[in-house]
Amino acid sequence: MNILIVEDDPIISQNIKEALEAESCITEIANDGLTGENTLKHKKFDCVILDINLPNKSGYDLCKEFRKTNKDTPVILLTAFDELEDKVQGYDAGADDYLTKPFYMKELLLRIQSLIKRSKSNEKSPSDNIIKIADLVINQQNKTVHRSEKEINLTPREYQILLRLVFANGNLVSKQDLLKEIWGSSIEFNTNNIEVYINFLRNKLDKPFETALIKTKIGYGYYLNVKDKSISE
Repeated sequence: MNILIVEDDPIISQNIKEALEAESCITEIANDGLTGENTLKHKKFDCVILDINLPNKSGYDLCKEFRKTNKDTPVILLTAFDELEDKVQGYDAGADDYLTKPFYMKELLLRIQSLIKRSKSNEKSPSDNIIKIADLVINQQNKTVHRSEKEINLTPREYQILLRLVFANGNLVSKQDLLKEIWGSSIEFNTNNIEVYINFLRNKLDKPFETALIKTKIGYGYYLNVKDKSISE
């Protein structure tokens, strides 16, 4: 595994480097946001560990820029902030996971392994299909979403939730299922926060249009109105 560590604290970055290399990982350290950005433009990594409070460019901004050209490489944010708003901002920037300092190195290793495994699994699965549901079109290869021919910009998390609902084929998906399958059991998140992301999706996917696709069954979960669904190469 080839991993980039973007962290301005030399003690923390060195500790992470030593822990990862003890697990036979190849690591590289960037000490500020701009150096991290330049490194990501010229090299490929299996995972990026990204501190939020970086000199020159914040971890939030760096993650947003990175996601414009790379939607697949897992990104783990490291931060001293533990408020829900901070976590939502991190996930909106495109992060896959969020770890609050101080943390156990073993937990970081487990999250890295889980995210890379999930990323490799997604690479092996067919992703060149076009999914159509009424006026909604999802291109899995390009990870783009259109409704009524208008492009809808989704964050990686919003896109994952949408696909999970799509492939449920109209069946209910509980908050617990979304939490477990998309965030993983170790994430410092609870089911109430799922409502935040469903609202994000609705504001982008349903609110500007006449027909709502995302439905709620109170006390049970969510489902998608998949009438007229089709999948093509």
